Amino acid sequence: MVLPGLQVWRWILFACIHWLCVCQETPRPVYMVAIPAVIQAGSEAKLCASLLQPNETLVMTISLMADGQNKRLLHESSDQEFHRCFQFQAPHVKSDKVQNFKVEVRGATFLSTEERRVLIKPYSPMTFIQTDKPIYNPGQTVYFRVVTLDTHFSPDVNQNQIGQWVNTTSSGNILQLSHPLNSEAPVGSYTIVVWIGEEKIYHNFKVEKYVLPKFEIKMNLTDKISVVQEEYEVKVYTYGQPVPGKAGVKLCRPLVDNAVIPITIDERNPQGVPDYTPPCHEESIEVWMIGSLVTLPFAPFQVSDTPQVEYPGYRVPYFNRGQHVLSLIQPAAPDSKPSSSLAIQKVAKPLACGQAVSITIRYAIVGETVPKGSVDVFYLALSRGVIVQHGHVHVTVQQDHPVAEGVVTLKLAVVPEMAPVVQLLVYSMLPSETVIAHSMNFRTEKCFRNKVLVEFSPSTAVPGEENTLHLSAQPGSLCGLSAVDQSVGIMEPGTRLDADKVTLLTEVNNSGTAIPTVLVVLGIQPVTTADMEESGSADVPLTVPDTITTWETEVFCLAPSGFGLAPLVELTVFQPFFLELTLPYSVIRGEHFELKATVFNYLSKCIMVSVTPALSSDYTLTPLRDVQDSCLCANGRKTFSWTMAPSVLGVLNVSVSAAAVQSHTACDNGVVNVPERGRIDTVTRSLLVKAEGTEKTHTYNWLLCPTGQGQSCFSIGDILGRALNNLDGLLQMPYGCGEQNMALLSPNIYILEYLRNTKQLTPAILDKATKFLTGGYQRQLNYKNADGAYSTFGQGLGNTWLTAFVLRSFGKAQSFIYVDPATMAQSKTWLEGQQGKHGCFRILGKLLNNRMKGGVTDEVTLTAYITASMLELNMSVSDPVVDHSLSCLKNSTSDLSNTYATALLAYTFTLAGDMETRARLLQHLNTISFQEGGLLHWSQSSSETSPSLEVEISSYVVLASLSAPSRSTSDLGYASRIVRWLVRQQNAYGGFSSTQDTVVALQALALYSTRVFSRGGASTVTVRSPSGEQCLFHVNQSNKLLYQERALQDTEGKYSVEVKGSACASVQVVLHYNIPTPTRSTTLSIQVTPDVDCNSKSLRPRRDLQNGFDPNESVLLTFLVGTSAWISQKLTSLFPFHITLDIIQEVPVQNLKPAVVQIYDYYQPSDQAETEYVFPCKSGFQAGELF
Repeated sequence: MVLPGLQVWRWILFACIHWLCVCQETPRPVYMVAIPAVIQAGSEAKLCASLLQPNETLVMTISLMADGQNKRLLHESSDQEFHRCFQFQAPHVKSDKVQNFKVEVRGATFLSTEERRVLIKPYSPMTFIQTDKPIYNPGQTVYFRVVTLDTHFSPDVNQNQIGQWVNTTSSGNILQLSHPLNSEAPVGSYTIVVWIGEEKIYHNFKVEKYVLPKFEIKMNLTDKISVVQEEYEVKVYTYGQPVPGKAGVKLCRPLVDNAVIPITIDERNPQGVPDYTPPCHEESIEVWMIGSLVTLPFAPFQVSDTPQVEYPGYRVPYFNRGQHVLSLIQPAAPDSKPSSSLAIQKVAKPLACGQAVSITIRYAIVGETVPKGSVDVFYLALSRGVIVQHGHVHVTVQQDHPVAEGVVTLKLAVVPEMAPVVQLLVYSMLPSETVIAHSMNFRTEKCFRNKVLVEFSPSTAVPGEENTLHLSAQPGSLCGLSAVDQSVGIMEPGTRLDADKVTLLTEVNNSGTAIPTVLVVLGIQPVTTADMEESGSADVPLTVPDTITTWETEVFCLAPSGFGLAPLVELTVFQPFFLELTLPYSVIRGEHFELKATVFNYLSKCIMVSVTPALSSDYTLTPLRDVQDSCLCANGRKTFSWTMAPSVLGVLNVSVSAAAVQSHTACDNGVVNVPERGRIDTVTRSLLVKAEGTEKTHTYNWLLCPTGQGQSCFSIGDILGRALNNLDGLLQMPYGCGEQNMALLSPNIYILEYLRNTKQLTPAILDKATKFLTGGYQRQLNYKNADGAYSTFGQGLGNTWLTAFVLRSFGKAQSFIYVDPATMAQSKTWLEGQQGKHGCFRILGKLLNNRMKGGVTDEVTLTAYITASMLELNMSVSDPVVDHSLSCLKNSTSDLSNTYATALLAYTFTLAGDMETRARLLQHLNTISFQEGGLLHWSQSSSETSPSLEVEISSYVVLASLSAPSRSTSDLGYASRIVRWLVRQQNAYGGFSSTQDTVVALQALALYSTRVFSRGGASTVTVRSPSGEQCLFHVNQSNKLLYQERALQDTEGKYSVEVKGSACASVQVVLHYNIPTPTRSTTLSIQVTPDVDCNSKSLRPRRDLQNGFDPNESVLLTFLVGTSAWISQKLTSLFPFHITLDIIQEVPVQNLKPAVVQIYDYYQPSDQAETEYVFPCKSGFQAGELF
């Protein structure tokens, strides 16, 4: 029978009576057993049993039976009445399982057996995901935790694998991870997904380009505003300080539920559209210091109490009105009690956690003879499927009244396990063997057994100050701490972890068991009315960030006893006054500018401030006015200035300090105040000083084995060591398309593979490289089309070559970072769909330049590239797609006029295991090679020279020579001659001249390094200068990956390099110098025409902005690095291209030097042109345009 009022859990209540004969007058034994009808598998469950009126020693046995197994839960012998609850371990099951619940009571003259069915449900943990903040800028790192609890808020004991981090399991039930967003991450909503078995848990966060709000708006409005109210309040603060500004307020009256609004129906809107504008009042008021009360006038709305509906004449509205009379069922008289009952009385407020709450039960006992003069009322409190409290109270019954009424009070101790809802069940067995019962749900305060408290010491701080976070919780707790800028909460309110969110998990978890039932057996008619230390504390030392804001904490702890959540605590960081420096990013030697230091006073009193710049031999500072101690009163500011003239090249550090000092001089007729903390603020900024003209770099490389101005020399024991040192800068070039991004991603993979294969991969290198890989992977997804193909700029027709390039790179990256298998499969399917009937792949999509894809300019070389990519991904040669493409390539090997195609085919057939075709191709390549001084390389043709293509072709020959299953010593020797030539082509950063040659060459060098790797050997490299000085480099197995560099003191002359020992060494000499900007044009030419308004503050170029100017970001076609702007554009022969770039002067610079504008072919950087422009205005604030 269903008891009205039960809302949470099912119950099974056995009420069993047995008698020997109907005429016997002695009391008969009665027993009752209560157990939840749904029990969580593996949990500590509880049942309650009552034995009444025993007339002999009785044995109660309770068992669970399933699959022929009998698990005894209780075996109790007694000749006295008892009411007790017992705990038992529920069985573990993997899926829902129905088991039989058996109760047997046996005595010498008594036997009763009853069975009921209960459902054992598998344990379903509660998991929540917590990010350090709800919103991120592109390029920031998302820190998040995954926390798993059972339904009693205790830590989950299972080891849970987490989606993307497939080899990571939770330790201590808090899994803390991070995911870096790349700087070009698309804005929008992102989702973290956690898998626990088949269940998925989601958590969303946003990526937006945002700036944290500088102030907070508080509106002192009540829930209701009278239409006659004339004023209301608005307050605006910035971290507790008032701010000047303009306040705009808009107040609208929404449409009420029963309002009728006009409908406009015409030919375009035959169904009609609402013609309604909500009445609004807007007010804008400008104030100098918002923070005190601001009253804005409020104009009452004109409200009509008879709204009309308008229809065109041809459609007449129809209305029907009617009246209905509702009759109420006549209730029984108040003193009429037709039967016995129990009724739990409601409590208005949620039950207070940690308190003993009185619960009133009203009873009525009708027509009962009570020999003992009292009856027992039993109660059970159930929450989250478990009996959390139980007991009984005695109710005295007057014998001479047919109806005994009254109330009885029981004390319910409210514990955290009851949150958020506790169900109270009361029942009683009357002498007439009638069972009466009632249940009711009570909301409780949301609390947790693990009491967590946190506080900062001190609670207010200044930037950079040391602070301590005091944390207390139950001993053995593992706690998760985070502190978020309050401004984030202003942008995204309601995202904090709180008790409501945690307890909501239990309500969701219990949603499937919300049909309560009480079953009574034996034919008796029931009557129902419906990681802390042992001390439990820890101190976390921290340094206050250099930011003026309020930090809000979010702290939770897990302990064996349960979960705990600390109340919000704030750390207010405020600088009494602070300093701000104004200077350009860079200047050219000979230029000078005004260095400004502005001091802001946020105190309510005046201070005496002293500003002092740090002395340095790298620059001179000349005060522009008498710089001395100065009064600075409340909310005031003052600027101090010097003329700065740098005297050396390079990056200079400029430091200025401001201090609040004691003074007997009165400020604003008041005494000077000195703050207790934050008396000094020091700011250091960097300044780049460049040389005049155009920078040039010459690089000389050797792989040596034992048998200038700005010059430097370095030695490294591994030919990949230089690239390893510059994983993020192999090419000092901008990037802005899908192929250029891959050029940054792929070399990392080959270097990591080499280090892993030779067991040289350290955690530090792996961490650094995987960060680059993850960022490159995220960026590349920006260029993915919906069909799985990749295009140059992420839109338009997919590109077969680029898709193959991405596919092969992602396939290799899978062993180091997470790559979505679905993404890989989609791209592979699209690529296979581009195969023609003869096996060759179609050329689809355009790239900016043919050199961008090396020599892949026809279907044969494209097919060879795609086939090699598939074979590198371990696709079988018997795969239909691969087999078909190999057939296409085999038919094309008769024409070997294209050197690039021949080298690529040799590598492809090597991967395919076709040694016969491979040998023939390599033999042909050997006959057309360029051999000089023991070095070996190839060119596309004797008449066409392209450094990028030469490197790529030669690299494919190395790959073909060393990728065969078996290799001879002569193969290694042959490849060594090519590698020595390749090393000489490297740039100063370990890359080559462009993108694809860097990718393929580093793949070849990595393979070569793996094949010749040896753990023995050491050498000493000696570099002798013209003056006789020596640079010594010691290379051995412990430092072979170490980048060693020395500056050469002599700027000109003849140097010698010598290697002695038993190991080869890679040696490079790099010469950096500046020359006057060349005026000679090659295949490219460039002209710059400034268009300037010297009375304005804006200007319009170029690559190298004149110092003091910053480009207007909204007009850049690609992106910025420092104060240099790069613009990508495909040029057509003989047709000039014009571009206008707006720039705005932010810092005045005097004695401006000419600025350089450069144009070059991205994939053939030697094709370039430079020119200069001189800003025509005099020193001061100027602006204009460059064409």
